[in-house]
Amino acid sequence: MGGEPVSSTPQPAERRQLMQNDPFSQPAYTDSFYEAIGGHETFVKLIDVFYDGVAGDPLLRPMYPEQDLAPAKRRFLMFLEQYWGGPGTYSEERGHPRLRMRHMPFQVTPEAKDRWLFHMRAAVDSLGLSPLHEGTLWDYMERAALTMVNSPSVQQP
Repeated sequence: MGGEPVSSTPQPAERRQLMQNDPFSQPAYTDSFYEAIGGHETFVKLIDVFYDGVAGDPLLRPMYPEQDLAPAKRRFLMFLEQYWGGPGTYSEERGHPRLRMRHMPFQVTPEAKDRWLFHMRAAVDSLGLSPLHEGTLWDYMERAALTMVNSPSVQQP
């Protein structure tokens, strides 16, 4: 007795060996979504097309208090890149995303959500992604938009 304790947990070198023949641990399977859809350039295009729509939208544009949309574009780009496996710049600069809290100062109505999705749909379509990647990205956008709603519909007179 009195020797080194016996561990049933594989050590790092053993883990590599155990996964050597696992096809899901090969680079072709482990590339991030971010890289798989084209990385930075793809997300820049997504953000540019989206904000082109927002810039002329009478319901959404007032929710961006800055005259220049460039800071908002940069924040959204950093967030999406980090979320999808790219650089961690968003957290480094801004901390935890706290999306609902950051959107609380704005009345995000169901109508605003629909307008946001309208512009995001055009942006996602502009990317020409494979059906799997497009569906994955769009599913996230729909769910994210729904969770940002924080106000009831505005009643029309």
